[in-house]
Amino acid sequence: MDAGHNISLLMSGENPTPMSRELSILQKDLDTLFLIVFGILIFILQTGFAFLEAGSVRSKNTTNILLKNMLDVFIGGIAYWLVGFPLAFGGGNSFSGTAYWASYGLLDEHLAFWFFQFVIATTASTIISGSMAERCAFNAYLIYTTVLSAVVYPVVSHWTWSDVGWLKTQHYQDFGGSGVVHLTGGVAALVGAVIFGPRIGRFGPKGKEIRGHSVPLAALGGFILLFGFLAFNGGSQASISHEGDAVAIAKAVFNTVISASSGGIAVLLVYRSVLCGRESTWSFLMALNGSLAGMVSISAGCNVVRPWSACVIGTVGGSVFLAIHTLLPKLNVDDPLDAVAVHMGGGLWGLVAVALFQDGGIVYGGSAEVLAWNIVGALAIVAWSGGLCLLMFGSLRLLGVLRVPPEMEIADLPPNMSAPEEFGLTNSQDPAPVPGHLVYWSRAGPVPSHLSPVVSLNNHEANHLNSNNSVSEAGFTVRLGDHDLRVLVEPRDQRGQDPQCYTNEAFDETTKL
Repeated sequence: MDAGHNISLLMSGENPTPMSRELSILQKDLDTLFLIVFGILIFILQTGFAFLEAGSVRSKNTTNILLKNMLDVFIGGIAYWLVGFPLAFGGGNSFSGTAYWASYGLLDEHLAFWFFQFVIATTASTIISGSMAERCAFNAYLIYTTVLSAVVYPVVSHWTWSDVGWLKTQHYQDFGGSGVVHLTGGVAALVGAVIFGPRIGRFGPKGKEIRGHSVPLAALGGFILLFGFLAFNGGSQASISHEGDAVAIAKAVFNTVISASSGGIAVLLVYRSVLCGRESTWSFLMALNGSLAGMVSISAGCNVVRPWSACVIGTVGGSVFLAIHTLLPKLNVDDPLDAVAVHMGGGLWGLVAVALFQDGGIVYGGSAEVLAWNIVGALAIVAWSGGLCLLMFGSLRLLGVLRVPPEMEIADLPPNMSAPEEFGLTNSQDPAPVPGHLVYWSRAGPVPSHLSPVVSLNNHEANHLNSNNSVSEAGFTVRLGDHDLRVLVEPRDQRGQDPQCYTNEAFDETTKL
């Protein structure tokens, strides 16, 4: 007999012995410790998201994106404590929970479970921030991150992970959250990106790809995400003291590694080939996103599929990511972090894949019942997350508080968040472009102190501006998209150097070697 069975026998009597009571306490303590440790490891995902997003946006928006990632945790913590957890796990009916508001009535022994679910909730809300990067008004961000943490995600998690949820009581299967977490966040990201519209200069006759500023930052964030995902999928077992728990955790982590590896390699090779219709290069970021898509895809079934199935799931997941990554720009949808392709694409495929490849699944001649219910669940998630986000983002847009003004978007997000003075910049006026000066954008009038330089002029460029533009004391007018903007000129910083942290230097994460 194994130890787990012995424990069950000891605990089965009506009058438990001191030994059985001690073993019961040990089981509970082990499970509590498991939830806390794995919750902390999953929490590290927030660091990964922050670094990946910071490196993938222009340097002038780094502080903005870091602050938003930090507030995802702070705002999410309060929102999930007050409303989110009660809606998710507060008993109730098949649609939502109805107890534990602001943790009232929540026993201390359940606090570890609260923490574990909280860090998963913050992951879902953080997914969408990258799709709206560099153009989202700060007040709009505060509203949407609160709604996602308090209402949108918790209700979905109640349907699928609460004992009384309407999908939980059926044959819906989603072990690690391909649908619950990633599809929910990915759909919200898609709706947000569509309603926000693209960044200025991204599309149109003169549109071009807007690159980030730091490959090392993005790479560091990507590696941290890969690390955190192992804890995310393995920790979804939510206990360690029962028979079979350790094996299930090991299998989940093992399959996550296989799926991530196959997804990254598949995208790397396809992107290098002529199939993508572009210059043949090895792309670090594409391979990274392919591996993340593989991890998202395996989440639903990482505990029930075989290694060869995990390889297939990751390969297809990477291909789905690449297809959506290619499609969205053709539809003028601007998603700077590929959040839609990774999370929505990978999440949808993951719900299908678990029904196909699990032991006893369709591939092995099993029933299609899980597939049917997973499709029903996916449609419900898309309708709920997409519908609420459409209402929320649409209302904010109608009220005119969704997106920052064009001059602020081009200059910095939001005003005064990353003042040039922090880096020794001055604001003395110089009416004409001269070599070595920095260009600022504004509609008219003096240069506001919060605007950040976007380009450094060399001798040739300065002479070109002087000879081809009508330069006045206030600067000169240029046409950018649908907006007439004023170009004003500032000298170099006090050190006599161009502040590289504000310039958009070449961001090339590809190599031909």
